[in-house]
Amino acid sequence: MKLYQNIKIAAKSALIFTLLIGSINFAGDRSKYGTSAAPELLIPVGSRGTSLSGSMISSTTGVDAMYWNPAGLSILNSRTEILASHMKYIADININYVAGAVDLGGMGVIGASLKSLSFGDELVTTLENPMGTGETWSPTYLTTSVSYARKMSDKILFGATVKVIYEQIMTVSSTGFALDFGLQYIAGKSGLKFGVALKNFGPSMKFDGSGLDAYYEPSGTPSGSTPEPRRITLQDFSLPTTLEIGLSYDLPVGKKNNVQLSTTFQNNNFSSDEYRVGLEYNYNNYVFLRGAYAFTPDYKAEDGLTKKDQNIFGPTFGIGLAYPFGSVRLGLDYSYRMTEKFQPNQWFSFTMGF
Repeated sequence: MKLYQNIKIAAKSALIFTLLIGSINFAGDRSKYGTSAAPELLIPVGSRGTSLSGSMISSTTGVDAMYWNPAGLSILNSRTEILASHMKYIADININYVAGAVDLGGMGVIGASLKSLSFGDELVTTLENPMGTGETWSPTYLTTSVSYARKMSDKILFGATVKVIYEQIMTVSSTGFALDFGLQYIAGKSGLKFGVALKNFGPSMKFDGSGLDAYYEPSGTPSGSTPEPRRITLQDFSLPTTLEIGLSYDLPVGKKNNVQLSTTFQNNNFSSDEYRVGLEYNYNNYVFLRGAYAFTPDYKAEDGLTKKDQNIFGPTFGIGLAYPFGSVRLGLDYSYRMTEKFQPNQWFSFTMGF
């Protein structure tokens, strides 16, 4: 009976939140598939969440939750937590991520993070020097964030994140702002958890800068007059806003073993909806084995696509180790994601709580 009541409460919370989101139309214009700004916001960080394909937005906790669902940040294993993550992405792109959070007691938990993409150096080429001028350049893609989370009660958790996105390609750049909101509901001791996360909600982004200046002789002036700059105006694009709804269930096996099944549905404004299913085995909070899969439904005929599943990413797997050394708890995590057309993605993460 108690489990039934908890499920009813969780279902009502989900319905209310979903109706609010739907009425404001946060998801944006779904007709603009594949045209979102700041796609780096969608590149996941941290090894635990990625090994579960993001299926655990209802149960993620600690500093790792800042990316997936800021509500989970309200539960820290220590007063202070630090996370450092490195990812080998496609096309020799490396992604580095560092985050930290501090528990302020009754005031809640505050955290901050920095995410950067490393592309390496590229040669500067011109029409006169197509093989390179001898100079090099490298794009700059940075995302900084500040998060706040708090336990509204022993069952309801809330969190929010403010992001600043900066992109620069030589003398052209763009700056954007985004908000994340998260909610988690813990159905008592039943093992059932519910989560909702609205991510990357904000104004459109547009590139601008002196690199877009083209020089022309003023109209009506003699030939050879000093050229004047005229800037090319680029189109702005919406951020990749997502609405994610998830459920998870913990199944204890004895006193030291736990199995968690998690699932999440993601609706967005840049591609087809996505479904995620994950499984995590936990031995005494020391050893973790994880696996998950994310898939998309069949595309409609009018999309002009014949392949049923357009997701280029395959199953994910991961392992984690955590152990306390005195008052410090250290953790090492590794995640591996199979891909369709590129080298597999790998994440390496280090966490420390004290």
